Amino acid sequence: MENCKGSRIATLVMNAYCMAFAMNFMFHVTIASDPALLQDFCIGVNDPNSAVFVNGKLCKNPKEVTIDDFLYKGFNIPADTNNTQGASATIVDITRFPAVNTQGVSMARVDFAPYGLNTPHLHPRGSEVFAVMEGIMYAGFVTTDYKLYDTIIKKGDIIVFPQGLIHFQLNLGKTDALAIASFGSQNPGRINIADSVFGTTPRVLDDVLTKGFQVDEVLVKQLRSQFSTNNISTSTGRSFLKLLSETY
Repeated sequence: MENCKGSRIATLVMNAYCMAFAMNFMFHVTIASDPALLQDFCIGVNDPNSAVFVNGKLCKNPKEVTIDDFLYKGFNIPADTNNTQGASATIVDITRFPAVNTQGVSMARVDFAPYGLNTPHLHPRGSEVFAVMEGIMYAGFVTTDYKLYDTIIKKGDIIVFPQGLIHFQLNLGKTDALAIASFGSQNPGRINIADSVFGTTPRVLDDVLTKGFQVDEVLVKQLRSQFSTNNISTSTGRSFLKLLSETY
């Protein structure tokens, strides 16, 4: 009788162990994921002799690292706001500050002239914490269901802009304003909405913009001339026929 009882206990213990192992295995499988992107894209190649581009930056030999590698100087210097928008954002990311490589952080200094605008934009690879150091601003962001969250923020206030959502800040004061932004990525990226539509190279077909914005070609050309860095002629130089000829 005791042997039978012992067998049942052993069976229960073994079943419990197997269940725990299975649950542990399932847990580890379900949390697996690809690493977050640190650049716009990374095309896979099979040629072992081709150049290697990593998702981020190569590492400096630790034996050659000094304290100076961890320092960035000049963050106190105001950016030039003498531009159309009256604002300028200086992003200190992996391109400016190699020390943030693999750390998942970066910062930006955003300077505003009176009534300056940090134009609607988004960061595809990082969320943002935006702190007002000087001034008073109107700020907001738009969700994927086109709901606007907007408010007035002043010195000492902090607002969060979720990753990948369009957001903006407008200086409401007659004096300069300053904000410090922190990002949850070493390379958050920045896409200005207007430039991404009207300032691309090559240009987006007029047919796309006229239909998308429900306007005529004259207005499209006027808008494109404000955002393109190249001289704009009366003809875009791109059409359905030319695009098809390049494809087929």
